[in-house]
Amino acid sequence: MRTLLAYKVEDKTFFVYGFAKNARSNIKDDELKVLKLYAKNLLDYSYRDLAKAVKAGTLIEVKGNG
Repeated sequence: MRTLLAYKVEDKTFFVYGFAKNARSNIKDDELKVLKLYAKNLLDYSYRDLAKAVKAGTLIEVKGNG
């Protein structure tokens, strides 16, 4: 499994995309461009924006250490 995360040190982490290694070797350049923009937008969310997105079901919060 390969996963792409948006991560800001000591702030926020988002699971952005995942795929099985046997399904594809990597993502395409145009996909990477869009995913980077998506990650930037997520990392720019305030905690209030995040709470609203979770409440609306747009984002799912994962709690705990695994």
